[in-house]
Parts: sequence; C-alpha cells; structure tokens
Amino acid sequence: MMTMLKSCLAGCLLFSATLQAQVANYPKGYFRNPLNIPMQLVANFGELRTNHWHMGLDIRTQQKENLPVYAAADGYIARIKIEPFGFGRAIYINHPNGLTTLYAHLNDFAPAIEQWVKEQQYKQQSWAVELTPPPSLFKLAKGDFIAYSGNTGGSQGPHVHFEIRETATEKCLNPLLFGFPIADAVPPSLVRLGMYDRNRSVYAQSPQLIGLRKTGTGLYNLVKAAPIKVGTDRISFALGAVDYFTGSTNPNGIYSARILLDNVLQSEFILDTISYNDTRYMNAHIDYRYEALVGPYLQHLSRMPGDITNIYTVTPTEGVLQLNDTAVHTVRIEVRDAAQNLSTLNFDVQYDARLARTTAVTGEKWYPQQVNVFEATDFEVFSTENTLYDTVNVAYNANTATYASSSASISPLHTFLQPSIPSHDNITVRLKITSPLSSEAMDRIVIKNVSGSRTYVAKALPQRGDWVSAKFRQFGTFQAFLDTIPPTINAPQADLSRATRLVFTPKDNFNEIKSFRAEVDGQWLRFTNDKGKVWSYKFDEKFPAGQHELKVTVEDEAGNVTTQSWQVTR
Repeated sequence: MMTMLKSCLAGCLLFSATLQAQVANYPKGYFRNPLNIPMQLVANFGELRTNHWHMGLDIRTQQKENLPVYAAADGYIARIKIEPFGFGRAIYINHPNGLTTLYAHLNDFAPAIEQWVKEQQYKQQSWAVELTPPPSLFKLAKGDFIAYSGNTGGSQGPHVHFEIRETATEKCLNPLLFGFPIADAVPPSLVRLGMYDRNRSVYAQSPQLIGLRKTGTGLYNLVKAAPIKVGTDRISFALGAVDYFTGSTNPNGIYSARILLDNVLQSEFILDTISYNDTRYMNAHIDYRYEALVGPYLQHLSRMPGDITNIYTVTPTEGVLQLNDTAVHTVRIEVRDAAQNLSTLNFDVQYDARLARTTAVTGEKWYPQQVNVFEATDFEVFSTENTLYDTVNVAYNANTATYASSSASISPLHTFLQPSIPSHDNITVRLKITSPLSSEAMDRIVIKNVSGSRTYVAKALPQRGDWVSAKFRQFGTFQAFLDTIPPTINAPQADLSRATRLVFTPKDNFNEIKSFRAEVDGQWLRFTNDKGKVWSYKFDEKFPAGQHELKVTVEDEAGNVTTQSWQVTR
C-alpha cells in the first residue's frame, strides 16, 4: 500500500513538473504591451462567457477611447476585419516566430491603413469586410502605431481585446504565459462545490451544493468536515472558482483544475490553448443547466460524454469517481492560475448503499454522439452527432391555441426541450403550417425561436407539402409566421447643409434587418453599422455639397424589401 501511495504521489509531482515545463516554453519578452499605459486587465484568457471561453486579454484603456495601439512585435498586417458585432474593427499581425496577434474593438486605423480599407470597402460596396492585404503592403516594426482603441463590435465598454494565435492553426494561446508585466501573487478563490450522481445525466438533476470555507492562503476544506456520504457508486464534481490579480478586485477565469481520488489523478483541464472551432464547448465544461436556471458558473472536473475538446487530460475515468467499496476515500482538488499560484481543497467521500434512490425515468431520450430524431404530427426536429453533451429526456408540447392569437402565425407553438439544455450544433426544425399557401407566400415564412430571454428569427425553407424548415442552435419554442410586412425607414431632413452625418434606424416587425444599402446619385455610400441597429454615415468627399438624390433600400429576414428616395441638399 505504501509503495502504491509513493508511486501515485510521484506521478502527481511528475505531472506538475510537466505543466511547469509547458508553461516555460512560451517566449517571454517577445511581445510588448500593445498600449503605452500600464497593462491592467478587465478579463483574461479562459474566462467564462455566454457560449464561449474568452480567447484573449481585455486590456483596460482607463475608461477612454482613442488611445494609440501599437504592434506587439515585428511583422505584417495579414488580415483586417470589420463587423457589426464580435470584434468590431480588428487587425491581425503575423510575426516571424509563427504566431499572430489580434487587436480588436478598435476605432480608426492608422491613416494609411484606414485609407486602404476605405478603398476596399467601396470596391466591395460593403462596410462589413474581411480583407487580406499583401504581406508587403503593411510591414511593421515592434511598437509601430496601428490604430486607436475603441468600443466597437460586441464590446460593452472601452478596452482593447488582444489575442496571440498560432498562425498555421489559428489556435489561441494564453497570452498570460508570454511574460507580460502583470503582477499576480494571488491564488484562485474557491467559491462553491457541486456534486453529481453520474449514473444519471447531469441534465436530469440539480447539483448537490456543498459549502466551502477558507482555512489559509490557498487552502480550503468543507464547512462540514465529515466524509460526504453518497448513495451512488459514480460521482463527479464541479467547482465555482475565480482568480484575481495583485491589487485588483476584478474576478477573472482560472487557468487549470484537477481532481485526485486517493492521490490518483482522475481528471484535469488546462486553459492554455483553445481553438475557435472548440470555444462553444465551454457549454459542456460548465453546468449549463445550473447557470441558466440559477446564475453562477460551475466548471465540471469531468469531461461530458459529448465533449470532444482537448482541454481535459484523458484518464480512464475522465473525472467520474468510481466508489467500488464502502471505505472512506480522499479527494483533492487543485486549482491554479496562469502564474501557477495554487489553491487546494481536501475532503473525504464514502459510498453508502442505504442512501441509494430510485431515479429511473421512462420515455424517449436523446443521446450524445449520435443523430437524434423526434417526430410528431406537425413537428419534427433532427440533431447531428455533435449536438448534445449528455443524455436528455425528450419533452415536447404543442399549443394549438396560440396561432389564433396572431393573424400572422401559421402554426401551433411547439415547445421542444428547455432553453436550459445546451445545443452545440445546429438542430433542424420542421413545422407543418395550418393551411396551404401560394408559392409566393411560402417564400415569406419565418420561424421564430424563443429560448429563455432571447428570440431568434430564421427564414423558413419550403419542404414537401405544407412543411417548412429552418436551423437553430438552441432549444425552446418554435412557431411559423407569414411575414409580408416590409421594414420601415425614417426620413432624413431635406436640408443637410448643417449636418455632419446621416443616421438611419430601420424598423421591422420581427426586428430582423437582413441588409441595408444607401446610394447618393446612384453611387454606394459607406454607412457603418456598429452594434447592428443603427446605420450611420459621416459626410466626406463621397457626398459633396449641392442637390442630390438619396436612396435607401432595406430587406428583412423574410425577403420583404423597402426602397425610399428623397431629394436632399448638402
């Protein structure tokens, strides 16, 4: 027994040394702070966000916009992206060491870059663009000015989002491993512990919450020191934990966590590199149902059956603790930040068959890693192999009275599963409409999906007979509507001689504007659309003084188009 214990402890120490060596491999000092102010963070790599991990650093800009942003190292601008949400205005720089840095939520670019981007937007007649300049066009030295900081795209306050990626794979690397001057001597804070019966799906239960108390710097144990007695021989844990930097009260994400049973490693996750193709698997990493219904994040210390990411260390149990006897077993949880500050939680567990409960659930089920199909009289839904993270019990209801309350609704309101069940891949939803429509009307159908507090609208594709379909990425309610109402456009002032900009806020009955186009005397105008609701144009040489015809065309998701023209004076 003593030999086995020594072997297990040696394995744990070896694994820790491997982790330390991995951290040491990142080049320190190669990249500089992209701002000329002290580097303070509002968010770090791996922080938990809605449907994704945060993939970089959010650098504070002292609650200001238009601070100069500089190239973090020698290289060239490889990509420029402008979009209404997401990164807003962003620059990607490729570096000779095989890495790429990203700078997002920017305002204006440096003058030469800004002029080139404007020319490309007018060539493409699109404000939203993704451009790839020739490598020789914008060569940069470390510290060259590239842009001004801002608050564009999905940003909710002034800051610079900064990422480091592998150029070849575009996998994001944790920038905190590159030696930036950010003081961190504070170990992670352990907030709550959740326990699960893993003879059942995690979506068929609520976690048993267990109180924690801090006993020293980085040291925690249970509020009740006695062994946790369980009536199931398979359990797993999830942890609520945050990290802090020295001198900061802003909570950040943790870097790694692992769980050991009787000093044998059961599972570990490390947030050092994540691909954007995998970032939605954050919904498997957390207890999605608990977060949706209650609020706080719990991070699983075991990998869900439908999780195919590589953030977890592969072990035979994948973090599900097997209690094969009634002995008392020790559990140790270790949590680290990127600076390798350590917090630990130690406690005991014991299996007691007298506490077992009968939890059999009958009825149809959907399973991870397989195609699932549900069919009702006038409703069908199909998953892919990668839709689910764990088994779910199918729940369906059709409310046939709801379409009578709206003249535009043409199907019952179908409820399939709950918004608290995450969907990784798109699901295909098919509905049967209540009465036949002409082919023209069939081309004006949308399906509305309400999932919790969010509403999604997608154009429906005609199927066989009176069926229509659309794809969604969440469960909830689904209903078809005939949308023949075109969007509306606010009229500009006729005299624009004192105006500095034009602003349009088109409205739609389903709040979905698919496209917007503005022209002056038949020539396209570059209206910006940051954050997606308002289209704005700042007067420049493209709109000279004098009499002009201004024309705006707007299309909604159903394909209804509104075009209006005005005679204006500039």
